[in-house]
Order: sequence, then C-alpha cells, then structure tokens
Amino acid sequence: MVAPSQVLRSAAATAAKSWSATLKLPKSAFPPRPSQSPDLLRQCTDDLYAWQQSPDRPATGSLVFHDGPPYANGSLHIGHALNKVLKDLICRFHVQQGKRVQYIPGWDCHGLPIELKALQALANPDRHRLSPVEVRAAARRLAERTVEEQKEGFKNWAIMGDWHNAYKTMEKGFEMRQLHIFKEMVEKGLIYRQFKPVYWSPSSGTALAEAELEYDDNHRSTTAYVNFPITKLPASLAGRVYIAKLGALIWTTTPWTLPANRAIAVHSSLEYCVVEMPRPTLTGHRPSQFLIAKDRFDALQETLKTDFKLLVDAIPGSELAGQTEYANPLEPDQLNAQPIIHADFVSAASGSGLVHLAPGHGMDDYDVCRSIGIDAFAPVDDQGCFTKEALPGQAYHVAGLPVQGDGSKVILDLLTTMPRDPLVAVENITHKYPIDWRTKQPVIIRATEQWFADVEEIKESALEALEHVEFHPKSARARLESFVRGRSQWCVSRQRAWGVPIPALYEKTESGSLKAHMTGSSIEHIMNVIEQRGIDAWWTDAEDEPAWIPEGLTGSFVRGKDTMDVWFDSGTAWTLLDPRPGQPVADVFLEGTDQHRGWFQSSLLTHISHQSARADAGDKSSHPKYLAPFKTLITHGFTLDQDGRKMSKSLGNTISPSQIMDGSLLPPLKPRKKQKGNANPSAASPGAAKPKETFDAMGADALRLWVASSDYTKDVIIGQPVLAAVNQSLHKYRVTFKWLLGVLSDFDPAVASSSSSSSSKTTVPNRWALVDAIALHQLSRASHAVHAAFAAHEFYRGTAALSRYTTADLSAFYFETLKDRLYAGTPADRAGAQRVLRRVFAELLDMLAPVCPLLVEEIWSHAPEGVVVAAEGKKPGRRTWTPYVAETWDDGVKAAGLEAKMEVLRAVGDAAKAAQEEARKEKLMGGGLECDVVLRLPSDVVLPGAVADVLRGGMEEDLAAVLVVSGVEIVGGSGSGGDDAAAAAAAAAAATDAATPAAREEGLESQGRQPPADWVFKAPFELPGVADKQAVAEVRPARRCKCPRCWRYVAPSPDVLCGRCEDVVGA
Repeated sequence: MVAPSQVLRSAAATAAKSWSATLKLPKSAFPPRPSQSPDLLRQCTDDLYAWQQSPDRPATGSLVFHDGPPYANGSLHIGHALNKVLKDLICRFHVQQGKRVQYIPGWDCHGLPIELKALQALANPDRHRLSPVEVRAAARRLAERTVEEQKEGFKNWAIMGDWHNAYKTMEKGFEMRQLHIFKEMVEKGLIYRQFKPVYWSPSSGTALAEAELEYDDNHRSTTAYVNFPITKLPASLAGRVYIAKLGALIWTTTPWTLPANRAIAVHSSLEYCVVEMPRPTLTGHRPSQFLIAKDRFDALQETLKTDFKLLVDAIPGSELAGQTEYANPLEPDQLNAQPIIHADFVSAASGSGLVHLAPGHGMDDYDVCRSIGIDAFAPVDDQGCFTKEALPGQAYHVAGLPVQGDGSKVILDLLTTMPRDPLVAVENITHKYPIDWRTKQPVIIRATEQWFADVEEIKESALEALEHVEFHPKSARARLESFVRGRSQWCVSRQRAWGVPIPALYEKTESGSLKAHMTGSSIEHIMNVIEQRGIDAWWTDAEDEPAWIPEGLTGSFVRGKDTMDVWFDSGTAWTLLDPRPGQPVADVFLEGTDQHRGWFQSSLLTHISHQSARADAGDKSSHPKYLAPFKTLITHGFTLDQDGRKMSKSLGNTISPSQIMDGSLLPPLKPRKKQKGNANPSAASPGAAKPKETFDAMGADALRLWVASSDYTKDVIIGQPVLAAVNQSLHKYRVTFKWLLGVLSDFDPAVASSSSSSSSKTTVPNRWALVDAIALHQLSRASHAVHAAFAAHEFYRGTAALSRYTTADLSAFYFETLKDRLYAGTPADRAGAQRVLRRVFAELLDMLAPVCPLLVEEIWSHAPEGVVVAAEGKKPGRRTWTPYVAETWDDGVKAAGLEAKMEVLRAVGDAAKAAQEEARKEKLMGGGLECDVVLRLPSDVVLPGAVADVLRGGMEEDLAAVLVVSGVEIVGGSGSGGDDAAAAAAAAAAATDAATPAAREEGLESQGRQPPADWVFKAPFELPGVADKQAVAEVRPARRCKCPRCWRYVAPSPDVLCGRCEDVVGA
C-alpha cells in the first residue's frame, strides 16, 4: 500500500496543490455591521419583558424600578439617553439574576413649559387671551404627541419596560391618586395658605419652586449704598451725636425693594460706630454721618474711596436693636418711624453690617419681621411691575414700571431728590442670580397668597427614613439630607391653567375679598365631582356651580384657579406601585443629581406625609414607622462636550442620540476600492453626482455602550474621541464573535465532552491542560469582575474589565494559541479547544447582554446548533447568569499556582517579542512562525516550582503555541529538584558540544537542540522568584522547513507536510 505522504508529495510535485480545503477555517454568515431587523429589537425588549414577567417563569425575587418621568415637551436629548439606558442596564442585569423586574415608564405632562410651548405653537395672535379650557386642550394635545414621539425613541434605544401601561401624570387615575395624597396632607394639617415671599417669575407669571430655578453666574445688578435717616437713638448715645445728621448706612443689590422696606437689622454681638464722610455724597452738599459696623470701617473706606472720621467708637449692637428708629428716605416727610432690630443672619462679612429688611421680598426678612409682628409688603404685580402702593402719593413715578428695569433706575433717581442726601454710592456688579429654568429670565422674590406644605413638620421623619436608604454614589446622601434639612416649606400652588387644580373653595365676603376654605371633607366631595364630570369641569363649569359645594357649606363660594406644582404631580408617582409591608414601594430610583432638589425630595416628602397620615389613622404595624419610597437611590451627572462645557443650542455643541446611533459624528467611511477593470467611467464625469457619504452606524448598541462605559457618578464627557473608542469596541466585539461563531460552526457537545479530561469544571484536553486552564481561569476572573461591577451599578468598571479581557486575554493570547489547533490540528485537539471556546462564547454573551442586547440577540440568531444545544436552548439575557467558576477559581492554592505560571509565561512572551522586534527591524523575519525560540535558563540555581513546571522538558509544544513560533528549545535550568534525568540530559549535551562538527549537528538534531544559526537576537528577562539571575530568550530562524498546510516551520523538507498534518490529512 502506498503511504499517504508519497501520494501527497507526488501531487505537490506535479501540480500546485491548495491545502486550504483540508483546513477547518472559520466560516460564519455573521455580518460586520448590525442588522436593522425590527424582530431583533422586539425580541430583546417587548418579548423579553413579557417573558420575565410571566407567572410561569420561576423567579428568585423581584426588583421594582420606579421611573422618574421625563418632561413631555420636546425632543429626546443625550441626557435622556444617559438616564434611560442606565435604568435599562440595571433592569436587564437583575433579570439575568433570575428576578422578576417591574419597570413602568412614565411622563410628566403638566406645567408651565408645556403650556407655554403649546401656546407658542398656535397661530392665533390672541393666544395669550385664550380661556383656561382652550389652554388646557392645547397643552394636552402637545403632551400626548410628545409622549408618543419620545416613547418611540426610547424603544429604539432597546429600553425594555411595560410600555403598554406607561403612566402619564395627566391621566385621570393618576390625578385622583394625587388628589388623595393632597387630601391626606390637608387632614394632617400640612397644607396652609399664607401671604409670604416666594420665587416669582415675571416672564412666566407664576410662583416657582427652588427646583425650578437655575442660576446665571454673570448676572449684572446695580447696587446702592443708602443712608436711612435716624429718628431715634438709645439713651446711651444721647448727646454724643447730632441726630439730624446721622443715618444708618445699608447696602442693597435690589434697590427696587426700598419702597417695601419695613426694618433695618443689626447683630447684637457686633460692635458699631458712627463715622463722618468728609466729602459730599452723590447728592449731598455737606458731609454725612453714618452708623456702620466697626469691622467694616476699613472695607467701606476703600469701597467708597474716602477717609472716614471716627466720631463714636464701640457701640454694642445690643444697644441699637429695639432702641433705635429711622425713616424710609423715599418718604418725603419721613414721619413714619421704623425699627432697627436684631437678626442672626447679619454679619460683618460684606456691606455695612446693617441690613435693609423688606419682608415682602426676602425669605429671611419675612421670618425675622414676622416674629415681631411686622407684616410683609410687596407692591409688585404678577408681571414684575410696581403697583401704585409702592410710593403712596408719588405713585405716578413708578407705577407700571418693571422693577428689574426702569423701575429700579427711577427709585435711584428719586433718592437724589430727597432730603438728607440718602444716596451715598452706586456701583454695578456681576454676580450669581436665580433665573426661571424655562424662560431663562431673572426671577424676583415677591410675597403673594400661596398654598404651602409644611415641611418643618415632617422633616425629621424624612431624615430618619433616609437612614435606611443606600446611596450611590455615597456622597449623594449628604446632598439630599442637606436639602431636606434646609427646607421648612414647599410652595405647592402655581398660577397657571395646565395642571391639577388645588381643590380650594373661596367664600365671597361682604368686603369683596375671598376667604379660602379647604378641608378633607370638601376635597373628598370635589374628588367625587371630578370622578363624575372629569377634571376639566373645574374650569368649564360656571364659577359658582353649586355641584362643587359640599352639602352643609353655606355662603357664596367660587372655585380656586391655582394648580399644583408639577413636582407634587411627579412626586406622587409612587402611588401607582403596590405597597410592600416593611419595605419601600420601590427598590431603585435613578435620576440626575439635580433631582436632589426636585423629584427625589418631592417623592420623599409626599411619601412621608402619607405614612404620617396612616400612623395617625391607627396603623400599628411593627415595621419602621417611616420609610422612603426608595430602597436605593442612584444619581448621575450631566453630559458635557469633549471640552467639558455644558451642552446648549447657543454654543452649537449639542449631540443627539440619533447621531451616535447613525455614526454621523464620526468621519464618513472610506468608499471601497473598485476592482481593477470594473471602474465605472461615468463616475468620474464632470456632471456625475457626488457619492453619498456613509457612516459607521452601529445602532442603539453604540449609544448603550457609551453610557455603560461612562462613570456616571460625575459629569459625563461625550465627543468624537469617546465615540470613536465606543465604535472601535463594538467592531472588536463583532470580529471576536464572528470568529467564535466560525470556529464553533461544527461544535458537537458530545464529541467535545468525550475528548476532554475527567474534570467536571475545566474539561480540557490533557495535552493542552496548562494553556486551557489559564484561559478558563482568565474567563473566571473576567466574569467575576464584570458581574461584581454590574451588581454594584458600576457598569463603567464592568465594561472596562470586559474590554481588557477580550483584547488582552482572548485576542492577544488565547485565540492566537488556538488557531493552529483549530485550523490544522487533530479532531481531538479541535474538539477540546471548542469545548473551552463554547464556554467563553456563552460567558461573553452573558456579560454583554445587559449592555448590547441587540448585538447579543443578533449573535444568538447565528449560533450553531451545537452551541444552542449545549445551552439547552436558553438565550443569553434570559438564562440566569452567575459568574463562571473555573477549577482554579475557588481553590486558592491552585489559583495561586496558576497565576504564578501565568507570570512566567508573560515574562517569556515579553522577552521573545522584544527579540522578534529586533529581528523585524533588520528585515530578517516577518511572522512569528518564521522563527524558533531558545530559552536559556540559569543552570546554577534551583528553579522555583512555577518556573520549573512551565520551563521544563515536554512543554516545548505548549510554549511554541503560546509564543506562536515554530519551535521552542529549553536550555539549562536544574528544575525544582535536579533529578537524575536532568543530570543525564546535561551530560549528553556536554558530550555533543565536544564532538566533531558533523557529529555535533547530528547530536543536536537527536536532542531537539538548535544547530548554529545565521542570525540570533537575544532579550534577557527575569524569572519570577529567581533573584540576581537572568534568563535569555534567543530568537533565530526556524531550523526546519515550512509546512504548506499549517505554515509552521516544522516539516523535514520543502513542500512536504509536517508529521502532524500528514497524520491529520491521511486519517
């Protein structure tokens, strides 16, 4: 019988023979770019959510993720993407942990921004005169349209959730639950009506909550130093100063509030003095005398550019407070005496040490004045203009003028005409000032009749509840606690039409004023009417419609026109969740850091008030009395451009999620080169259309991977460099999986199992035990790292670990060692490698499933039958994911030993690569298979166990596979014990080295040792655990011939197969 090698050699000699047909090269139809199939999107979103919610699916627990509702008034932006994808990552991870996840998306549909945008969209020039009913109809249409547009966008981002039952704050059921919470608060005494200062937006015509404010760091204000004439002094100063010349000097950044001045504050513990300013004031014709804080003496001299003359030194503030009076300089006759009082907030840090108090225009001013019976006075209307009450008898000067414009200027001009020279100095400053979050216009503080929630009453209970909450990041705890601790009230009323009405009735009194009436029973009655007639009837019915008046309430009543703060709307969204005795209604809240002032706080306060009402109703449960509505609270930062700037349309630096998905933020793809002879002549003609640019569109997974890769606990940078890295990672994953799908195309679980060792965990071929054990150990390490990071909501750490594993452990190491085994090796070698790769494939999909569900779904649709069978048909994302445990993972001794061996391999590999690079620089070699490596070990030391195990006889083939070279020779080294075999080998080597040249070469061949080479490049390296002794890696040309099938230089002669390939092909 003719030997197979003779036949093959004959064929090679007579005709060019392609051996590729005998190789098991990877073949897969998996495309280089994502599929646009809507089926994949449906399968990994709607189908997945429905499956995991099914009662037939066994669950290990539950996760209730409560969605903070986005505002339904505009297009989706990059902040929406950061928020929604983070939520989805958490939900998907918990589904993988076997939990039943509840995520009901929602929308915030009421409020001023929607109302204004709806009005702007109307063509009606008289739109500002529309009735509340017409305004509400327009706003509802806008909100409904926006909700549908945003919903489609969210779903295209592969956000899974209960979209069919998504909540909207404008739905009747939601509004009724909200009114019920409000009723509870009224019954508890937490809601009251008061004339007191609130933030007021003239541009919007309504009160604002603190959460509806932004701050302009470059606001320009005109400030003034004003001298208020003293009319009464304490007895201790009598005779020491001339009262007709003396004034109290104040500094104000809001001169328009001077008509509303009702007191001046000093601090009892400060010392004051009387000074004279020699030069005239801005309006004066003679020197002026001022009362100022002693500690402000030097600073005021510098500010006013003068030299004071000290007249009276060291006057205790305690003597001034309550014993000194003055007159408002804007009053021509200056007959109305007003007091100088003590206030804790007065300091000598700025101004004059005396503070002008306008209780109708300042929160602190109001509190201190109210404590001594001074009423608030705010002569400013809804549009931010002075009313005629501002200057009685002189109203014509300022009535109707905007206080932040001409009105302020007129006040300063009037001061120049008043006696006793009150206007001392004027200057313009740039400072931080609150603006309306929607109109971006300055706000004012203005006392009006408003409805308030008493936060002071429930503050301690709220802080107590926060003690049981887990915060991520941990620093968020202090932020939320400080906001709650610093709040005493919540203005819950708004003067707009689009919202839930505050269910108050107002009795018409004989004087023509309106007296508010609101009780639990009256609200219950109103809720019953709303249930029957709908909430719009509050505006469509006649104002005195008797159906709204509870039985037994006598008098003439009308319904109120105020609506609730939208933060009260969204803050009661937790009512849609089922109660869970002894634990919060939701496991997770996640929103931006700005929600510490907004939704986090409003949800907490309404939930605490609800529990307070239940406790008063006799709830005697043994659980903690007060719980927050959330068990875990997660906050994320804002999105910034690549220069660290906040994104805005005015800067032109906004990025939309669709641009990330379609790749248009990155350079266009280069057109593919035409094959020679196939060029289209018309393409280059002068009139030819320019080819349409195409971009590297990686779809929703690009958006999701960007989010997952970002440290969201701080502000997140996004720009071309970041997105290029994201797309590169996605391409890496696609290339990796295409290769895995190709090499697993003929995977047979039964064959792979029978070809593996007896170990139930590693199940690797004995011949390749070390390499495969390292691969499985690295897989375990990566799987545990990713899983732990995802469990801690640190997705950026998990994706970084996954990327490192894919690039360094797989592509650069394990895959390179496998290619020869898989493509050209024996069936047993291939099956054993496939067994490991099947595990790698499955674990990679599990790790990627929360982040790139579309990619994972697409990969699974291409999975070979054997891989699906091995997974028992369970799709990634649906099967329970626990970190993979290799044999070495739980065994500390084995793990340490394997890590030590990996360290040896890294040292050897780095040295070999360094020597190879030197050879490549000299153009002496190309690929690694063109060389052999000789490892020269120190022979006068006992090698540690890990080094001896790796660098010993019998490991040459393993090392050649790891280094991707054709051959490895190990020279020297005594091993860990220096046994007889090693001594005999050393003796044989010495004899060979002493022989004649011909005999020496024959001896080297027989011993597997290298004959003299044409060139050698060396790189020394340290052996782990061996001190003061270096080993050397020598790279030299491969001493044998290139095998035409596997391309390794291990064949005995040219165009002849190596022994391994001959066996495989001939089998």
